[in-house]
Amino acid sequence: MNDILALLQPIAPLISKTTFRQLSRVMFGMLAMTGRVTMLGISRWAGKGGSYRTIQRLYSTALPWLEIFCNLFRMLLFQPGDEYILAGDEVVVSKAGDETYGKDCIFSSLAKRPIPGLAFFAFSLINLRLRRSSPIQMEQIVRSAEEKAACKAKAQARKTKKKSGEKRKPGRPKGSKNKDKQQVELNPELKRIQTMLQALLKLILTFLSLKYLVLDGHFGNWPSAWMVMQNNLHLVSKLRHDAGLYLPYAGPKPKYGPTPKFGEQIGYDHLPAECLVQSSIEDGIRTDVYQAKLWNKEFPIALNVVILHKTILKTQKVAHVVLFSTDLALSFDKLIEYYKLRFQIEFNFRDAKQYWGLEDFMNVEQTPVTNAANLSMLMVNLSHLLLDRYRSDDPAFSVLDLKAHYRGYRYVIETIKMLPQKPEGILLSAIFLQVARLGRIHAAQPFVSTA
Repeated sequence: MNDILALLQPIAPLISKTTFRQLSRVMFGMLAMTGRVTMLGISRWAGKGGSYRTIQRLYSTALPWLEIFCNLFRMLLFQPGDEYILAGDEVVVSKAGDETYGKDCIFSSLAKRPIPGLAFFAFSLINLRLRRSSPIQMEQIVRSAEEKAACKAKAQARKTKKKSGEKRKPGRPKGSKNKDKQQVELNPELKRIQTMLQALLKLILTFLSLKYLVLDGHFGNWPSAWMVMQNNLHLVSKLRHDAGLYLPYAGPKPKYGPTPKFGEQIGYDHLPAECLVQSSIEDGIRTDVYQAKLWNKEFPIALNVVILHKTILKTQKVAHVVLFSTDLALSFDKLIEYYKLRFQIEFNFRDAKQYWGLEDFMNVEQTPVTNAANLSMLMVNLSHLLLDRYRSDDPAFSVLDLKAHYRGYRYVIETIKMLPQKPEGILLSAIFLQVARLGRIHAAQPFVSTA
């Protein structure tokens, strides 16, 4: 319990003493408990000061989660000499109840279909040396009635067009006008993310220098890139596999009119040989990496594009991935590495769901739902700090081993209360080590008595 209190000291000035005490008891209960991480389950393991009513009060208290995450990261997780990038992604949590705040029908990449549930958007800071993601901000996504109606109308129009089989006539539609792509109107989704990003940068740029924000292919478009660039960051993302890309115009200057920007369109089956920067063969698959400054008609600026073209040598089947960045000076290896590291935030979501209750909470009101989701992500950071302590002596130490360790501690404390006389320190330590081994996945070193 004392080690949890020590780790929570950076956030003590942000919350009241009562809330601080309640939070420490809840975190201890989450570390020791088994089964679903609900308020009732936590109360059974939190011990003295962690009753069900106390946990209800904590979950109903509005907490400054952004400041909590930033303070904890700055004081305990930040490595001053290391380089960081910012990553963002959405996570979907399935919910069955009809009264839960923000419940909607949301597409889940795991289920590969829309499911009833909640959606949250999170930012994390990724340490490039440690290759570890630390959650830094999380907010629930609640779509307005206007957004839902517009999305439904758009889907219906797309379905009707597909069903009718009508194709647009070639050429430019009559009466259409040129649009200034520099004047971007953000959709409600990007406005929400922009608000989150601005609030986050206001806090973390006081102690950390950031240059890149990595987002998945859903944000591989100009409005997203514009939004990121307005916050003095560069976007690293992915384009569609069939995105139209053009080489810069290299022909003679026209006699009349401006010099064209777009040159020859590249074909993914015959990529320019002069753009090849790396080629390798591994496990019967040849990977060719191409990099070039290319244009896309949806973007008013040139893009730093990296194309990974893979060929199965035995069957000659091919596939490719198109990555890009708004930073034209970023090397191909770093661009690929940054996009790969984006997946570290998925491990945060996995741990939060599997161990810390992101999939389990049964709260229905807005504040308890926000607290339950953010608490699960805060436990991801706290578990990293605790695991680092034990992995210095035991590299195989896992989250399940950590929970078994605290569960053993809880068993020993309850057993000692029943004894007429408290055992001596050496014997007590031996009992604790022996009990803490019982639920471990990776076997600990056996205790050897020195008596």
